[in-house]
Amino acid sequence: SLGPGTKLPTLGHTSYQKLKDAYALASQGLVDSGADALLIETTQDLLQAKAAINGAREVIDKCDRDIVLIAQVTVETTGTMLLGSEIGAALNALENLDIDLIGLNCATGPTEMSEHLRYLSKNSSAGLSVMPNAGLPVLGPNGATYPLSPDELAVALSTFVDDYGLTLIGGCCGTTPAHLAAVVAKLKEKENRVRAIAAEPSVSSLYQSVQLRQDLTYLAIGERTNANGSRAFREALVNEDWQGCVEIARDQIRDGAHILDLSVDYVGRDGAKDMFEVASRFATSSTLPIMLDSTEPAVIKAGLEALGGRCIINSVNYEDGDGPTSRFARIMPLVKEHGSAVVALTIDEDGQARTAEWKLKVARRLIKDLTENWGMKVSDIMIDALTFPIATGQEETRRDGLETITAIRSLTTEYPDVQTTLGVSNVSFGLNPASRVVLNSVFLHECVQAGLSSAIVHPSKIMPMTRIPERQREVALDLIYDRRVYDGENCTYDPLTEFLQLFEGVELTTSRLTRAAELAALPLAERLQRRIIDGEKVGLNEDLDEAMAQSMAPLAIINDHLLEGMKVVGELFGKGEMQLPFVLQSAEVMKSAVAYLEPHMEKSEDGGRGTMLLATVKGDVHDIGKNLVDIILSNNGYQVVNIGIKQTVNQIIDAALEHNVDAIGMSGLLVKSTVVMKENLQELTARGLDQRWPVVLGGAALTRAYVEQDLASIFPGEVRYARDAFEGLRLMDAIMGVKKGVPGAALPELRERRVRAVAKDNELTTTDTTRSDVSADIEIPKAPFFGSRIVKGLPIADYLGMLDERALFVGQWGLKGARGEYEKMVEEEGRPRLRSLLNEVASKGWLEAAVVYGYFPCVSEGNDLIILHHKGPLEGTERMRFTFPRQRRDRRLCISDFFASRESGQVDVVAFHVVTMGNTISKAANELFASNSYREYLELHGLSVQLTEALAEHWHARIREELAVRNLDSPDLQGILDQGYRGSRYSFGYPACPDIEQQTLLCELLEPERIGVELSEEFQLHPEQSTSAIIVHHPEAKYFNAN
Repeated sequence: SLGPGTKLPTLGHTSYQKLKDAYALASQGLVDSGADALLIETTQDLLQAKAAINGAREVIDKCDRDIVLIAQVTVETTGTMLLGSEIGAALNALENLDIDLIGLNCATGPTEMSEHLRYLSKNSSAGLSVMPNAGLPVLGPNGATYPLSPDELAVALSTFVDDYGLTLIGGCCGTTPAHLAAVVAKLKEKENRVRAIAAEPSVSSLYQSVQLRQDLTYLAIGERTNANGSRAFREALVNEDWQGCVEIARDQIRDGAHILDLSVDYVGRDGAKDMFEVASRFATSSTLPIMLDSTEPAVIKAGLEALGGRCIINSVNYEDGDGPTSRFARIMPLVKEHGSAVVALTIDEDGQARTAEWKLKVARRLIKDLTENWGMKVSDIMIDALTFPIATGQEETRRDGLETITAIRSLTTEYPDVQTTLGVSNVSFGLNPASRVVLNSVFLHECVQAGLSSAIVHPSKIMPMTRIPERQREVALDLIYDRRVYDGENCTYDPLTEFLQLFEGVELTTSRLTRAAELAALPLAERLQRRIIDGEKVGLNEDLDEAMAQSMAPLAIINDHLLEGMKVVGELFGKGEMQLPFVLQSAEVMKSAVAYLEPHMEKSEDGGRGTMLLATVKGDVHDIGKNLVDIILSNNGYQVVNIGIKQTVNQIIDAALEHNVDAIGMSGLLVKSTVVMKENLQELTARGLDQRWPVVLGGAALTRAYVEQDLASIFPGEVRYARDAFEGLRLMDAIMGVKKGVPGAALPELRERRVRAVAKDNELTTTDTTRSDVSADIEIPKAPFFGSRIVKGLPIADYLGMLDERALFVGQWGLKGARGEYEKMVEEEGRPRLRSLLNEVASKGWLEAAVVYGYFPCVSEGNDLIILHHKGPLEGTERMRFTFPRQRRDRRLCISDFFASRESGQVDVVAFHVVTMGNTISKAANELFASNSYREYLELHGLSVQLTEALAEHWHARIREELAVRNLDSPDLQGILDQGYRGSRYSFGYPACPDIEQQTLLCELLEPERIGVELSEEFQLHPEQSTSAIIVHHPEAKYFNAN
């Protein structure tokens, strides 16, 4: 056992190298004495823990026998280590150092450790260990004592083994031989359980971990702490204004960066010394992980030895080859020692790769080298496909942007787990600031659509696509994709020339003034909404005063206008069209508006109605929704205990007990927050608190079905979903009505999952599950990938050829008549109107065609289609199942018959897709209806419905092509519409699969919110112009009626 000592390197008490040498010496003595394992325990500083582990590893690697290496951290009652490290940061920093077990010891008892062990259980690839104290010490007349008896400790540890799959257990302070004897007796027959690990590739600061793949956005790597890219940072560095360097880092944190790129390389200075000075300050001043940006091994080493978290090394490449004296060979041992992730540039001995083919060739070589020779995971490699200026006017640079995008798309298809990154701003080098912002933003958007997972940018200088004027966006796209137009040898349209002309004499301040003038010209209601969407605070208070002067009530302003703006922001974020910094900007405007309106709200006189605790859950910093609930409840007579953001379950429970609350409300914006909420409910149950407080959950990533079906099924107490602050108020009214015994008071009924109910009924009745005569002897096509992908910005030309004109003219527009009359109406009225409407739709940008689709391994079992896990430790096991009805006569068909049965031993493939025309065309149609333009409404609505069907048909054809079964397609459109192809496309709610509630499973697989499609409480897709389908490849699969 090797303890922490009294020197914390992160605080400058000693150096990493001194500690590493000391631990190596101590480890050598223990190994020479016959130790079978080395335990690094009671660690309080991650940098100290890394030094200890690497010192011990140095000895173990020279040993001729196997020695187990264990690392244990100490998490205080505050929920973090002594220096503020969350358990996720500790795991991320240490498990990549080749340890055998990781765990907790000291400071707290089993109760306080449970939350942290749950996290380790779900995320650690290493084995788990725990040595709790015998509870928290209690001060009595004879001094401090530890309250847990031997049997109580044994029960707690037994629960940990059952629930969390622990490998090694013991006791720390307050435990005695009697405690350990009870533990041994309780656990001697126990066997280890296999844990399902769902860890995501991450890096970390001293304080927190950050996933390399972000929800609904790219990983933003702040570029301003770079001596070669930021004049302000360079000047602070040269003047040795270390606090100035820290302030620039903090500015980037406020701007929404996820990681900081730190480069101190500057001519004439000692890079290693500068790196240590800056990195050691960033270690405690920045909550964000650090990307160490240098080509010099000594500079990288200085940074790594100052930072306790897990860093990214930027970068390695083959500029001088990969021989023993190359930079690559000198940097990689540092990467391995510190368990870092790495940026790998597509540069080889021939130079910087310019073409997509060259970039891919170098990337494949890098990935093979790093994984096979250096033991790296593919998911820890960040390939930089390189960005070059595309506005130089030189012919050889014209396609550089396109080549990079093509390389990213191909690379992420070939290596779906690899990370990708770019220094985006290089693409616009040489242009004026206003044009650079637009070109950088559009180029980044296109790269992200192609699969880019991260970018080195100034986050606040990237504009959402919705804020860029349409013409600027179009020309920027033409420039990126080199869409020059020629008449013979003469260039009649050069996007570079057009782009330069668009921004001639334009400055950033001019652009902002133009936007402000456009905003001021809007009607008040629309202006209020746009202020939220655009994050525009200047003039906000004047608009709110104007609204109240027009007799709008403050709550009506919030509910009818401001919240509508936030809803649009959420939709844009969900579609990837607005990045997180701008979501936060909109949230700030919302906060300001609510704060300004609050004094004008009428407060309820019914004081003391009840108390609710509100918290944003661990790992989430978004609080606008929570704070709005606070205001609405407070103004209706309730007491609110708002404990803020990033709250652990321990902090939530402690506050709820301290304030004796009546209910708990948890909030979060991120997808991962839904998992945290589930874990919190499990912890409340484990502590016997599930009946103590009703729980209300809210946040953008939640759905009513998830809360009131999935979460309610694992939580014995009352849990409900609140869509917004006003539903939260209604729920609190109901909670207090029940608590006070008000006659007729009750919480809303939980929504039941009919899918499950059907399954239960089937068990009780004799359901026919015998397979029909559908052939099982077919060749199963190979899926091009497993999982899901999104495709946006599809031009109408791609799918217009699949438009079913007869369905449009007859079914939607009502053009009917005898044969000759109908054809005449089509030629004279239908097609001219269709052409005109298509032109209008295209010119006004109403179509936002998007697709999310995917392939999944599957087998059938009776009437069920079982979807299998396709990666991770659960690969090949059941993920979910769909249940379909079977015909009672005819061929007795069931959709499950078209897939290989479990008994066959084969694994089949099923595809799913969701397609949408977006929300804009739906809004345009509704505006026509509201203005009494009924014919125009009918025509536009009908066209949007049929274009959605055309896109679905087009994407079904794309899936057949990717499965290599399109060779049987009919040569003409009518044949395709009559199912003249192999397989079939089935949608829920139709005769073959009428149970529309199973849309929830499809949406769980595809996550269509990424393209702006949501599932309503009635299981309908929104926007209306959206449709989903199960794609079956079996040759005999055609439409049939299961009833």
